[in-house]
Amino acid sequence: MRFGGWRNLRLGRVAGIPVHVSPTWFVVAAVITVGFQPFVARTFPDLGSAGYVVTFAFAVLLYVSVFLHEVSHALAARAFGLPVRGITLHFLGGHTEIERDAPTPGRDLLVSAAGPAVSLALGGLALAASIPVTADIPEYLLRVLAAANIVVGAFNLLPALPLDGGHMLRAAVWRFTGDEHRGTRVAARAGQVLAVLVLAVPFAVAGGRPTTFGLLWGVLVAFMLWSGATQSLAVGRMRARLPDLDPRRLLRRAVAVPPELPVSEALRLARERGARSMVITNSAGAPTALVNDAALAAMPEERRPWVPASDVARPLRSGMVVGVDMRGEDLLRAMRHELTSEYLVVDEQGRMLGVLAASDVDAALAGR
Repeated sequence: MRFGGWRNLRLGRVAGIPVHVSPTWFVVAAVITVGFQPFVARTFPDLGSAGYVVTFAFAVLLYVSVFLHEVSHALAARAFGLPVRGITLHFLGGHTEIERDAPTPGRDLLVSAAGPAVSLALGGLALAASIPVTADIPEYLLRVLAAANIVVGAFNLLPALPLDGGHMLRAAVWRFTGDEHRGTRVAARAGQVLAVLVLAVPFAVAGGRPTTFGLLWGVLVAFMLWSGATQSLAVGRMRARLPDLDPRRLLRRAVAVPPELPVSEALRLARERGARSMVITNSAGAPTALVNDAALAAMPEERRPWVPASDVARPLRSGMVVGVDMRGEDLLRAMRHELTSEYLVVDEQGRMLGVLAASDVDAALAGR
């Protein structure tokens, strides 16, 4: 598993859900440890270099809180029957990978609200726990942890994708308009607006003269918001096209060829019959392999009369066969079980109708 090109480290499982941490977390832990040390030094001037231990402890406690925030999303999703692939902690916080969206706006709202609710609850608990504590450093850690969780919870409630509040806004628009895709568009555009506003925060806080650390943090958060909102828009457009994803409309006409037929002859036969794909069949006429477009294109023309068509074909496996009645998400789910470039499309009786190219499906989802 990867995040941003880094290979993630597996920590274990919670309620059967895999938990990973990105190596980028260690980068952020170092930034927090060094960046917040001056604040600790002003509060506890006698600590010296031991102040780094305090700031590192805060970084660890903060990410424990982030972990609990993500676990709440995962458990809420599981409670509604939504499969959860895993939880990943990374430099921007955390991410819970839920296999599919909630089927109703009400469930979507509850799954989204679970994380901020836990963050705000943790903030309240940490603040309450700090009251009877008399030791200076534990009290300080509890109070800054309370403040951090309250800020994280409140920030996540902002109605803008990819924040939890954006998902809640999406669910609300979906509920009142009956249009899930309109909800996505509204919340994603709000996310782009918020990203621009975040860039102004370091200037507003510092009276027009932001620190380098504040400016970099603002740019990083704005980039995260803009990227997430833009990706949500793209995914929303793709999901809007899912109902039109129909093998009947996308399949390529195919010609059956025997395995020993030279590639050049197979291509000639395909041209004569107006076919764009070729299926290898056995002596009984049953399909056994699909000619791979990439392998065919890579073969030099002078070799084609001497190479049998079976040499540029992939053996047909059960996952490479899709029914003509599969549409939308059902079709994509079937394709995900066997990732390949070509699929054989069959009718209800198992008879070959043609070939579905993954590139054609991608183009349809992209609106090309």
